[in-house]
Amino acid sequence: MSTTVAALREALAHSPENVPLRVHLARTLLEAGRADEALVEARAAVAQDSDRMDAREVLGAAAGELGDDATLVDAWFPIRTQLGADEVRVLALAAARTGRLDEARGAYAVLHAVDPGVHDLALDRAMRAAPEPRLPSSALPSSAPPSPARPPRPLDAAAEAPVRGTRPSINFGDVGGLEALKERLRMDIVYPLQRPDLFKAYGKRIGGGVLLYGPPGCGKTHLARAAAGECGAKFFVVEIQAVLDMWLGESEKRLHNIFEEARASAPSIVFFDEIEAIGGARHQLKHGPGRRLVNQLLAELDGAGASNEAVLVIGATNAPWDVDSALRRPGRFDRVVFVPPPDAAGREVVLALALRERPTETLDLASIARRCLRFSGADMHHLVEVASERALGEALRTGNLRPITQSDLLASLDKVKPTTIEWIETARRYVSYANQAGLYDDVGAYLKSLEG
Repeated sequence: MSTTVAALREALAHSPENVPLRVHLARTLLEAGRADEALVEARAAVAQDSDRMDAREVLGAAAGELGDDATLVDAWFPIRTQLGADEVRVLALAAARTGRLDEARGAYAVLHAVDPGVHDLALDRAMRAAPEPRLPSSALPSSAPPSPARPPRPLDAAAEAPVRGTRPSINFGDVGGLEALKERLRMDIVYPLQRPDLFKAYGKRIGGGVLLYGPPGCGKTHLARAAAGECGAKFFVVEIQAVLDMWLGESEKRLHNIFEEARASAPSIVFFDEIEAIGGARHQLKHGPGRRLVNQLLAELDGAGASNEAVLVIGATNAPWDVDSALRRPGRFDRVVFVPPPDAAGREVVLALALRERPTETLDLASIARRCLRFSGADMHHLVEVASERALGEALRTGNLRPITQSDLLASLDKVKPTTIEWIETARRYVSYANQAGLYDDVGAYLKSLEG
């Protein structure tokens, strides 16, 4: 992706008036998680051509990622009738939060035009709670001093959610290898949301949780995002910094608000990255706030006071032994899935995906993959990056573009080593001494395969 961005920037330097190219760069940056850079490029594209819908779409999306409600409203309100219903709802909430009630009502009216029976409680409450705009001083009576603005009332729980859902554009086709694991996730995540009628017919609940664990860099987050893309669900990524707050009780409230937003957007998937940071074992927590946050998470998973119908929760962790055991109770994270480093066939697919947008000669990827035992998916991508840098260095010296060769990949093998070794050794100890309940049987099988 970094190579693609660099190429687009170089092309744009030669053609700065090319608005479609600038929009493409902005979208590429956004998809790479570089929302701040995407915002700059999209803003420039809109400045060059304010009528381009695609430029405004990317500008609003980047602003939403960064929590810049004012820019989102400025970008999306002029094209509100051309947006999807989810985007219009986000627009209305952003407008309400910034006190721009006319625009909030205008966006809400678009939803009503599509579905006259629509009634969005979160939007209703957000607009009621929005700060009232202050009159300019010139509009006040000369005898009356201007009144201070009233502090806004707290927004509705769903409107205050610190995490906004997205609809991922990737699916399992973008995940290299792990075919058996992907099929298992289809049964646990995708099919329940795609065919709820069949699952209900067999008495299966549409919801619950899946805990993904394994070495770092093996694609747990990528898998979860692809699963959401596979079934078209709204995807909420929850990281510890989005939840923790210094004030008593606020962290629990933030966590509750995230679940409320997910319930309002069902079918949805709530993804907790490094879940042990939020749901750590309570016997290891010395202080009350951490224990209260775990208790709040347990209550949300149980759907206390609300329905979790069509809300799936995925947790990812490198350290399942640090996750509170109560989270693995049936109805919570009752499906525990080991995400191993890819096998030789999977590593070959990962290599092919990493190389697909780069110039290459005919390569024997199978032979490279066989030499990458214990490599994670991230390690394989790093291998390709190192090989690319080798080819790029020569191209910079000679001024001639040359493809990545087999020798580049082989030379990179001398520099790149698997990052999973420490995790594997830690897991080996848990398999040997703390696997009475069979939780780590899949890890044990993987370790035996390494010995063979």
